[in-house]
Amino acid sequence: MAADDQARWLMLVVRLPAEPSRHRVAVWRELRRAGAVPLGQGCWALPEVPAVADKVARVEDLVGRGDGEVITLRAAGRAEADTARLSALFTAARQAEWAEFIADCGKFDAEIGSEIAKSKFTLAELEEEEQSLDRLRRWHRELAARDVFGAPNAAEAGQQLKHCTERLADYTERVFRAVHQM
Repeated sequence: MAADDQARWLMLVVRLPAEPSRHRVAVWRELRRAGAVPLGQGCWALPEVPAVADKVARVEDLVGRGDGEVITLRAAGRAEADTARLSALFTAARQAEWAEFIADCGKFDAEIGSEIAKSKFTLAELEEEEQSLDRLRRWHRELAARDVFGAPNAAEAGQQLKHCTERLADYTERVFRAVHQM
């Protein structure tokens, strides 16, 4: 979806009792997972796209379990500036998430470099690094799914993930050679 299209939005107005706090936390986490942008106390915005329908239903379920209420409204900006502002807020949130992802890719790369420098070529270490790359791959899929406007640093994130995959392939080869004394 292009950010300058007349995007339609879902506005979720959520009210939950203060206690127990676990319900508020669960709803907050689900809204964050969906990529919702907070607009004010208990008010969140999401672009109305098929990818968020299940997440909105999950939020509504969690709110109900917490004896709260949620009002879900369809909305569009009254003026182009309103729509542009919502799109910009949403894209800025995705930019921040991609930046964090890119930083974690850098940490993964540094970790592989450290293991190579120490000649730590063990199967246990390889398994740990494979799990780290799997986590990065899942995270990338989740971010890509909610980045409906295409944040500018998404492409760099994809390149960083590809680099991490190549680094792990190289490390795997080194572990194989060390374990099999080749």
